[in-house]
Amino acid sequence: MGLEYARQLAGRGYDLVLVSNRQDELDAAAETLRAEFPVNVRTRYQDLSVPDAADILFEWCTQEEDLLPDVVINNAGMFFFKELQTEDLDKVQSMINLHVVTMTRMSVLFGNAMKRRGSGYLLNVSSMAARIPAPGITVYSATKAYLRSFGRSLSYELKPYGVGVTTVCPAAIATSLYSLAEDKMRLGVRLGIIKTPQWLVKRALRAMFRRRRVVSPGFMNVWLPALIALLPGSVVAFLWKKIK
Repeated sequence: MGLEYARQLAGRGYDLVLVSNRQDELDAAAETLRAEFPVNVRTRYQDLSVPDAADILFEWCTQEEDLLPDVVINNAGMFFFKELQTEDLDKVQSMINLHVVTMTRMSVLFGNAMKRRGSGYLLNVSSMAARIPAPGITVYSATKAYLRSFGRSLSYELKPYGVGVTTVCPAAIATSLYSLAEDKMRLGVRLGIIKTPQWLVKRALRAMFRRRRVVSPGFMNVWLPALIALLPGSVVAFLWKKIK
């Protein structure tokens, strides 16, 4: 999904800074974008799940590269579905660092620099899961709920200074994040249950440039959280026992 954000922003004429902890994919994405669009593409190989990642990236941008982006897309994320065990604690900490610590510090560091300049856009990617606390995605849904709340509140703080903060809460998107089999992914897209990155990013950027605070695209965002909220706890417990 990050590549699609980059592609659509490049289509609008924005120069790009791509950040990823996957060097080969990062290099390939940069080459593709340079060939497709007449924009400058810089890359930064970095693990954003370490506690001081945002500070390091902010210093690299503002001090080493002498740039302050007009748009910051906080899209990095991770996902796993399982009952939590002691051996998962390192993975849990990485998720908390990535979704909460890095996202927060990125928003504050770049947001305040934009505030001093008097313009800018922050886009934070939450999830429909922010409204669905459920077994198996215990930490994922909790961190995404934090992002939704944080982004909404921050938008009020920064709006008077010309800085827009938008939080997008996608439902299921056809990416590799969920490790879904390719045939099931294609079926989900055909049925409209799973949306394409192109579909989602178009709506997210439109909401961002309109300075909307929170956007939850798609009909699934309307009915699924409401449906799950109606399920009795005994039913949730029974379903989890069957699928875990």
